[in-house]
Amino acid sequence: MGALHKRGFFYTKKMNTTIPYKKEISLNSITKKVCIQGYAGAFHEIAARLNFESEEIDIIPAHTFDDLVSKIETQKEADLGLMAIENTLGGNLMYNYNLLNQSKLTITGEVFLRIKQNLLVLPNTRIEDLTEVHSHPMAIAQCRDFFKQYPNIKLIENADTALSAKEVQGKKKKNIAAIASTLAAELYGLEVLKESIETNKKNHTRFLVLEHQDKAKTIERANKVSLSFSISHEVGSLHKVLAVLSAYNCNLSKITSAPIIGSPWEYMFYLDFVISEIGHATAIEAIRPITQNLNVMGIYKKGKEYEY
Repeated sequence: MGALHKRGFFYTKKMNTTIPYKKEISLNSITKKVCIQGYAGAFHEIAARLNFESEEIDIIPAHTFDDLVSKIETQKEADLGLMAIENTLGGNLMYNYNLLNQSKLTITGEVFLRIKQNLLVLPNTRIEDLTEVHSHPMAIAQCRDFFKQYPNIKLIENADTALSAKEVQGKKKKNIAAIASTLAAELYGLEVLKESIETNKKNHTRFLVLEHQDKAKTIERANKVSLSFSISHEVGSLHKVLAVLSAYNCNLSKITSAPIIGSPWEYMFYLDFVISEIGHATAIEAIRPITQNLNVMGIYKKGKEYEY
């Protein structure tokens, strides 16, 4: 039985969605609609369930990250969302950084999840029967070394790990398998033929909790800040920014950059730091005069780490 079952969840096969189950549900409880990229059984869903384990939530699927942002921005289908932003093996999802930076969303939390990729098949299928394995490109990349010993198996990219598992169930062909979570296996009646086939077992993904800027509330005891900014194309410009943050005892936990489209050889920097006792406001104002296009993407609590 999966860890999410142990935490008090069951699944309705009719809707193929996950529904939180509690013995006592308050009549005043409010169900949050949480949008994820992917479908029932996706790692995004696992991260969302663990992050909001004490709350009532409904999972709203989005086929792409653009769809996810759109659903949260319009507030018609979702109240908030969860988006993968980096992986310890695959690196940064720069498309998501740029997408978020141009959106009307703000970061209100984060969660870290240990990712275990599993080979899922129809019952009574042998690995010798397989000719195709479907999954998300990131999942395939994390498992390529495993499949080197099976050169007859073709790896086919799909939009989502859980969607791949669902399609294996629907096609009913024993030559097709999926790389996905054990939760997806439970949801779609598949067997785990090989468990944890990712090359590196220290495989973690960081997810961001996102809300509309107009709806997000100030988070008490927030201790982490995410920023984006550009700088003048002069010697020492980035050093000046980092030196100021260091002077204010900001513990830099992440910095990355992406080209600014339409401005050759200019870059947008994305930076995370843990707040010192001075507070974030003073540090942010101190770097404002020496940066350009400064955007405070989120001020939130440092996330918890989970393993599923």
